[in-house]
Amino acid sequence: MPPQEQPMPLASVPPVSALTVMTVNIHKGFTVFNRKFILPELRDAVRSVGADVLFLQEVLGTHARHAGRLDNWPEAPHYEFLADTMWPQFAYGRNSVYPNGHHGNAVLSKFPIVHFQNHDVSIRGPEKRGLLHCVLRVPGQATDVHAICVHLGLQESHRQEQLELLCHLVRGEVPDDAVLVVAGDFNDWRRRANRLLEDEIGLHEVFVQATGECAKTFPSRFPLLSLDRIYVRNANVHSPKVLPRKPWSHLSDHAPLAADIVL
Repeated sequence: MPPQEQPMPLASVPPVSALTVMTVNIHKGFTVFNRKFILPELRDAVRSVGADVLFLQEVLGTHARHAGRLDNWPEAPHYEFLADTMWPQFAYGRNSVYPNGHHGNAVLSKFPIVHFQNHDVSIRGPEKRGLLHCVLRVPGQATDVHAICVHLGLQESHRQEQLELLCHLVRGEVPDDAVLVVAGDFNDWRRRANRLLEDEIGLHEVFVQATGECAKTFPSRFPLLSLDRIYVRNANVHSPKVLPRKPWSHLSDHAPLAADIVL
């Protein structure tokens, strides 16, 4: 069901002290070069991870031409199709709109999303990018958990401006004592985001904390570049991992990341 502004009370729900998060750019549900539509396979793979909160990029909301020519095209928007019965709460931020449809970022959650807002951080030119900010009510937690799904631009100058906009968003909308998870496709192949986000808003990248360097995620078959990230604030992290090449290298050109966040 869609997010509710005033969810049901959670007093009877067992408290949650940790949650598993996952991020992946799903390339609109197609394989590399758009050769095959594989969203149903991707849904099975995502479900097998068992994450509590999913950060998804390049999610199709609708596409009239594909819907008319593909037999296995779902009737529901792709974020609803992926959420299915496993993630009862979801939020979608439409970033790019074109004659046949639109796509953007999505967050799927097992916990109530009590508020969400999509922030347009497109700079100049045709690239349309967004930051999807969700507020999650997690059982047993005194304060809400904030989650921001990120997809930044391909140009270095655009990314720098978008990172500044992310810092501005966090300063203005996220309480200093709240758990914050920021994840997604940063396109930051020069690895310049880490220092800025740590110095400006206290975010720590989970793989840098665990191994000393960002995980390589692109291209998924033979990862060379560290484009995808998970950052946290006011939380500890266990077991950050790049998900196995099989089946993921067939399902996305980005290798998915997952981590356990201790609240």
